[in-house]
Amino acid sequence: MTDTDEENLEAKPRRTHFRRSDRPKLTPDAASRQGAVTKLALETLGKDDAIAYLNLDSESLGGRPLDLATASVEGLKAVQVDLAARRAGVGA
Repeated sequence: MTDTDEENLEAKPRRTHFRRSDRPKLTPDAASRQGAVTKLALETLGKDDAIAYLNLDSESLGGRPLDLATASVEGLKAVQVDLAARRAGVGA
């Protein structure tokens, strides 16, 4: 490489590349519900069990708890009731 080639390499700005998602972003309300249910699950079940609980289909709830809680206030309430039952040792 010549001195000019090295100068050209140094002069190029570095660009940060990231992948844009095609999925729509969560509304602020949905993001709030998602955060609330995640926090409650972590407090109730601990890290590993909370991750599994939120991401696996629940027969009693009829879907993934994270999806249900994020989708609506009613879904969030249903997941909160289910977590309270698990905390009390019912239906775990």
